[in-house]
Amino acid sequence: MRVWLVCFFVLFALAEFFKWLHGFSIPLPVSILVGAFLAVVSNYDKMIGYYPNNTSLITSVKIPQEIPKLESIANSTPISLLISPIVSDIQESSKE
Repeated sequence: MRVWLVCFFVLFALAEFFKWLHGFSIPLPVSILVGAFLAVVSNYDKMIGYYPNNTSLITSVKIPQEIPKLESIANSTPISLLISPIVSDIQESSKE
């Protein structure tokens, strides 16, 4: 029962707060300036080139010595042999 009462009062307070907040109107130039200020503040560390001193979080990547090779061309099936049954099926179905 306590949870229901707390939820009711929290939701009621939020509804009244948004109703009260809806009554305010900020002029457009002020809202543009506030938005620009928030953008600058949120990206401040990127503008001055801030890098964290703790580089222990960066892990090294092991590069394998051998790169796997694709199958040689001599052992592979030509694409024309792979496509020809599909093309013949399509041609037969279009004749019907």
